[in-house]
Amino acid sequence: MAPDFPGAHRVAGLAARTARVPGGCQRRRAHPDLELRAITVSEDRPANADVIEAVDAYLSRLGLADDTRRALRARVLDARPADRRAALQRLREQLQDDDGDIQADGSDHELISRIETTYPRLRHEDEAHPPTAGALRSAAMPQLNRWPMSPADIDRRPWRFLPWLRRASNGLPKAVPSRLKGVVRWRQTLLAFMVALPAAGAAAYMATVLPHRGATILETFILGAAFMLFAWILVGFWTALSGFFVLWRGGRYLVRAEPSPPAAASVPLADDAMGTAAPPADDARTAIVMPIYEEEVTRTFAGLQAIYESLQATGRLDAFDFFVLSDSVKPDTVVAEENAWAETCRRLDAFGRLFYRRRRARVKRKSGNLADFCRRWGGHYRYMIVLDADSIMAGDTLTALVDRMQANPGAGLIQTPPTAVNRDSVLARVAQFATRVYGRMFAAGLHFWHLDNAHYWGHNAIIRIEPFMAHCALPRLPGRGALSGDILSHDFVEAALMRRAGWGVYIAYDLPGSYEEVPPTLLDELGRDRRWCQGNIQHIRLLFSDNLAPAHRALFANGVMAYTSAAIWFVFLLLSSAEAVLEALRTPDYFPVAGALFPQWPVWQPIWAVSLFVATLVVLFLPKILGVVMIVARGTQREFGGVGNLIASTLIEIVLTSLLAPIRMLAHTRFVFTTLIGKQVKWNAQQRADAQVPWLRALRFHMWGMLLALGWGGLLLWYTPGFAPWLAPILVPLILAPAITVLTSRADLGIWMRRHDLQLIPEERNAPAELARVVELETDAPPEAGFVEAVVDPVINAMHVGMQGHERRFAPPIAEYRRELAERVLDHGPESLSVDEKRRLLADSAQMHWLHVEVWAEMPAAWAGWLGERPADPSTQGVAGAV
Repeated sequence: MAPDFPGAHRVAGLAARTARVPGGCQRRRAHPDLELRAITVSEDRPANADVIEAVDAYLSRLGLADDTRRALRARVLDARPADRRAALQRLREQLQDDDGDIQADGSDHELISRIETTYPRLRHEDEAHPPTAGALRSAAMPQLNRWPMSPADIDRRPWRFLPWLRRASNGLPKAVPSRLKGVVRWRQTLLAFMVALPAAGAAAYMATVLPHRGATILETFILGAAFMLFAWILVGFWTALSGFFVLWRGGRYLVRAEPSPPAAASVPLADDAMGTAAPPADDARTAIVMPIYEEEVTRTFAGLQAIYESLQATGRLDAFDFFVLSDSVKPDTVVAEENAWAETCRRLDAFGRLFYRRRRARVKRKSGNLADFCRRWGGHYRYMIVLDADSIMAGDTLTALVDRMQANPGAGLIQTPPTAVNRDSVLARVAQFATRVYGRMFAAGLHFWHLDNAHYWGHNAIIRIEPFMAHCALPRLPGRGALSGDILSHDFVEAALMRRAGWGVYIAYDLPGSYEEVPPTLLDELGRDRRWCQGNIQHIRLLFSDNLAPAHRALFANGVMAYTSAAIWFVFLLLSSAEAVLEALRTPDYFPVAGALFPQWPVWQPIWAVSLFVATLVVLFLPKILGVVMIVARGTQREFGGVGNLIASTLIEIVLTSLLAPIRMLAHTRFVFTTLIGKQVKWNAQQRADAQVPWLRALRFHMWGMLLALGWGGLLLWYTPGFAPWLAPILVPLILAPAITVLTSRADLGIWMRRHDLQLIPEERNAPAELARVVELETDAPPEAGFVEAVVDPVINAMHVGMQGHERRFAPPIAEYRRELAERVLDHGPESLSVDEKRRLLADSAQMHWLHVEVWAEMPAAWAGWLGERPADPSTQGVAGAV
């Protein structure tokens, strides 16, 4: 009689191997001091109660309908198995075909039977063709289509930049002129003058405030630092101002979705919004790729599912595939990712469209992960849209990006400006408000100045794969120290190489529906900035690379200044304090010229210093005022809580960022110093969920800054009390840094602000479907699977073993070591292994299958707490009965 449950079918192509440990699955008894789970036999308890108990527990973890589970249970128990091992062996055999082709535990056939009890979509219906090697891995990863991708030649010797020392031809692609070349050159020349001249004027004006009018060496350095700082803030000021006018009046050179003339190698000269281009051709397939590393698994796959469903609603899902590219190594994370991928595919019926791959060799971090994808599967696709683990994009935005690439054959990359969302801590809410009020204005300003030489921020962007593979593979920087090795801030470099090869790089500042999440606490933000600091400072070595567009050299310098400006500010404050103290200690000389009849009195005009201070505040805060003006002028202030709450929120943002600025300055200065002395940054996972910072951790982190501020302030109060108030806005936040860090990390305060319409953004008042869906999926998600589930759960164990591919052969010492790990964890439980030992055991499919069989057969006391029923996924309720 043919079996009537889903496990009676096979999946085409699971890896052909036997996962049995040499010598069979029989093992020696556990150590004498360990006892199996006690089962008390009484007059009311059947003699085979332990067998029944084990069969029921095992069946509860299979995704079978109730009637199927009862029928299978009866078949197993009717055979009167002698013990648990025999009963569970019989159960696994019953999950296979009863056509006489029952195969051994650990074989493809047996693994398939377990997997398809929960994932019938993977069922193999063609009985004429037995499973071939690699079916489950084929479900997780598509067929290879290998393309070469070799690192680009990036010249790093500064003297090669000099025209008379350069080779006439070095074989490198030269930046291809576009229709916008003249416009870009004119605008960037204008920007250079608008930055340099006011900065020089401000430094000259500041010289009149200094005691010696800039005549001493110390004051010369002070003025030099002041010039660089004024120039730095003026870049942001003019970017925001130009963005304001672009948004107010519209821009001429926005990359759009309507077809452009074939002769144009760049963008058409007109505005357009989302575009109404026809769907792309069949060969214009797009891969949506998400590189991840030790991310929060539930949130990652919730975001991916929301994006998938939004894209499906557009009716153009068939032109897209999804890839989760994992570099995770922690055992619990690895198992959780594999299970989350399978569950997401089951819910969405996305097997064959949503793929998962975990690298064994984590070369070049995120950029290497993307390059590995391109080499393996890039040939299948024309475009790829790169996401971060916290990215969310609307389906309409994804299709609009493809349409714009289709309509602009000279475009190599289009970046969307993401809006920060979904966090509740005070710091995150302030950042979300700022990006929503001012962010699009700055993005429009960047587009105005750079046009087809724009930024790439590494995510929420679409890339044309063929030129990316041909020109944007990154080399390792030779040498020692932090400025060598892998290029960390790869996105800026990839954009520069794409433009060098003649392809346009644009910012689509008008596209909505692009979101990200920001670090929830100041310490998390600074941890991220530590990595970014080293990556940006590496760009010093690339400033003089051959044939880069001038705009991207400027962007490299801008990236370097993003962190070195903090060090320059710190030095400026130190030098200014030293000047004040020296003047306080110096005896005034009223007759500097010998024989003078009249004294030269020191001249101090407070209005000069005040006017310079006010001008600096205008440059810093006018962009924020313009952002508010733009919202009110467009009549959208109600989405921010009304005019009153919008202004109050802006003031809160200004005050809080002013308090945080000195703390960030000191931290960034330390990052710059440690980078320059050669200290490498570690690649750690990012903390994305809201979590309050403990007081002790905040005190430890800020202790040296507090001591510095106290000593600095005490010195000024002792020698020059009149100068101390000028530095109070810097020193007081440093002293209060632990309290600021803890309070801004609190989610309850952020939620209170939201209830009172403070720091409110439109996405919270009327949440887009994608954002609401992410919250819903996170709320309803079951507990994440981990290493324990990979051992005890029949489906998760089979899935993990199957996804390892062909059984790997290990040298005898390694095989013996892993067998010892398996026996130890069986005897003493999962806590007996370190994280690294669990990782090694997970990589051995034979030992993982053996461990699964032995745990259920022997039910050691060390595993008694984990052999119960598997926690249910709310989305599966009612599904099993329909299978």
